[in-house]
Amino acid sequence: MDPFAIKLIGFAAATCTTIAYAPQAIKVWKTRSARDISLGMFLIMVLGLTLWLIYGLLSGDAPLVAANAITILLAGGILFMKLKYG
Repeated sequence: MDPFAIKLIGFAAATCTTIAYAPQAIKVWKTRSARDISLGMFLIMVLGLTLWLIYGLLSGDAPLVAANAITILLAGGILFMKLKYG
C-alpha cells in the first residue's frame, strides 16, 4: 500500500479518536461537574496517552504524535476538572 495512503488512514483514525473526547470535555466545562467520571480511568488514560506520545516521538510517527498530543490536552483537561470539580 502507498505510504501516503497509510499516513492518511493514520491521520483519519487519529482525528476520530481525538475528537471523541471533545463532547465530554465540553460537557464537564459547561456543567462544572465531573461527578460521574471515573478518576481511575482518566488517570490510566492520560498515562497511556503520554506513553503513546513518547513512543510516537521516538518512532517518528506523525499521526501518533499529533493524535496523542491533542488527546492528552482533552483527556488531561477532563482529569483536571475531575480533580477540581469532583
